[in-house]
Amino acid sequence: MPHRTYVIGWTAVLMARVTRLLHHLALSSAVLSEGEDPPEMKMESTTTTYNQSMTPLLFNLSSTNSCAPVDNTVENMVFGGYYILVFLLALNGNALALWVFSRQRGTSSPANVFLLHLAVADLSYVIILPLRATYHLTGGHWPFGEVPCRLAGFLFYVNMYASLYFLACVAGDRYLAVVHAVRSLKVRRARTAHIVSLLLWALVVISMAPLLVTRQTAKVEGMTVCLQLYREKASRKALISLAVAFTPPFLSTLSCYLLIIHSLRRGSRLEPQLKLRALRTIGLVMLIYVVCFLPYHASRATFILGYAHPDVSCQTRRGLSLANRFTSSLTCLNGALDPLVYLFGAEKFRGTVKRLFCRDKAGGSGATSGVELKGTHESSISAKSEF
Repeated sequence: MPHRTYVIGWTAVLMARVTRLLHHLALSSAVLSEGEDPPEMKMESTTTTYNQSMTPLLFNLSSTNSCAPVDNTVENMVFGGYYILVFLLALNGNALALWVFSRQRGTSSPANVFLLHLAVADLSYVIILPLRATYHLTGGHWPFGEVPCRLAGFLFYVNMYASLYFLACVAGDRYLAVVHAVRSLKVRRARTAHIVSLLLWALVVISMAPLLVTRQTAKVEGMTVCLQLYREKASRKALISLAVAFTPPFLSTLSCYLLIIHSLRRGSRLEPQLKLRALRTIGLVMLIYVVCFLPYHASRATFILGYAHPDVSCQTRRGLSLANRFTSSLTCLNGALDPLVYLFGAEKFRGTVKRLFCRDKAGGSGATSGVELKGTHESSISAKSEF
């Protein structure tokens, strides 16, 4: 009898543990995002952390019941309007750039090839900015379904890291053109640039492909939330991917431009006007890094390290979450600023834009362009075509 009671008691305990495990797995599968391990959470947290009348931008998987929801109406309106503005600027600028670069296939320089692929990367993400704006303007509701949510997150990271690497390629090509103008003539070919670009596309797409196969939407209080837009489900494993994806292109770009500046200060064959143009282009590219990319990666690392810490207060957690969303939105500004790089950094692009918008002065512009082009061949072997 005691033996039977002992067996029944252990059986009951085992059944209770199995039931709790099955419940945890079911809850985790419902909210799994970005391929990270789901955090421990109580069953009632799915209903008490989200208030339909005070809709947060994203259902926060790491939030606790002690944090009351807040009204984000103004925040939603600001983000929604911002994404619409960036969409209009980036769409027009990159569409024009793509049209101009596509007409220069036969005479494209390596830098122009990289800028062409950069425009493609920007346009691939620009087209989904209206979806992101709609998400905010509807108070944090995602009406487009599972597949567009996955695409929104996938294209966001493909655009960001493809842009980083193409800007690094442009920096490397211009370093060769300015510092090693003669020795790099055999290496700096448009065909080689296309091959490098295709390899970079393959690397970035394969690296981000897991975002397309994991569930990214969740139903909360009758509303659909896209978990991929801001990736507020933090995991310290993501710090490795952040460092690997961001550090190499950033350090490469910075090193190349510092060496170019050093070469220009020591004296080069470039005319003073070209040196000034080169410095402006370098400054603009580094501005894009400082404004669009560096804040996001610094904020993201801080968010991952601090958000899920048990000693973090609700006010600090909200501040980290807002900084994460704000810096994420800054990366989208890259698509609107890149056309300025084309304008200052690609001579043929600049000439085409001048002829397009100054047709009434076409004669004068053509003459100026001819003189400038003549000065090009006299002053430098290859660097002129880059600045």
